[in-house]
Formats: sequence, C-alpha cells, structure tokens
Amino acid sequence: MKMLQMFVFLVLVGASSAKVFQRCEWARVLKSYGMDGYQGYSLPNWVCLSEWESHYDTQATTHDTDGSTDYGIFQLNSRFWCEDYHTPGSINVCGIQCSDLLSDDVSVAIRCVQRVVQDPNGIAAWVAWRRHCQYQDLSSYVAGCGL
Repeated sequence: MKMLQMFVFLVLVGASSAKVFQRCEWARVLKSYGMDGYQGYSLPNWVCLSEWESHYDTQATTHDTDGSTDYGIFQLNSRFWCEDYHTPGSINVCGIQCSDLLSDDVSVAIRCVQRVVQDPNGIAAWVAWRRHCQYQDLSSYVAGCGL
C-alpha cells in the first residue's frame, strides 16, 4: 500500500508542477510562434511583458480586487479573455477555458495574446508592460540568447 501512496503522491506533484521558462528559452519559444514583430511588437517586448507579469511561469495566477483572476504566463484576465466559471460577466473573447492557460503547452496562451493585441490598446492592455517595458531599452531581454 505504501508504494501506491508514493506513486499517487508523485503523480500529483508532477501534475501540479509549473513550467517556469528561462529567459532565453522563453524568447526562443516566442520566436518559434512568430511573435517577433507580431502586430509591430518586437520579441523583447513580449519577453519583458511576461517577465513582469508571471516571471515566465505557466501556472501563475493572480486574484484581482474586482473578483476576476489573471491566468498563466501572460496573466490573461478572466473578465475578458477566458472563462473560469467564477468571474461574473465574463465575455471570454478568446473562447477558451482559463485553465487552458495554465498548461506548459503555451500555444493556447499565445493564440489568445495574438487576439488581445488586435484590440486598439495593443500590448498596452497589460499594465505591467506600460509600467516596466514601454519606452525602455529592452535589448537586455534577449541579450545572449543567440536570436
């Protein structure tokens, strides 16, 4: 019985572990998804954004004062971009479950981000980008990555 308990514990620990990307690893992933120059935003903008939003953590969540929650590596909000069944009035523009944004498979998150930046605010929809990335020299976010 002890072996079964240990196996269940290890499975649960493995299932709950987040993928936390290294800076250059994340930059390469973003580049492979065509994010360098997407809607006019260079790769360093995306790396900076996700550094300040989640520290490159795919399972990051933040509970906001309005009752909504931000999910995943880009901290996409449940009021607008995804459905978590807890946020009243959610409009789910990306047509996804918020839990899908917590996956180590970042393709869903990237597709949703591509939708977000088509709105008039573009990348400025993220407060962290406005506070930490806008009007800054962002070259250090891809320095040494060989991109």
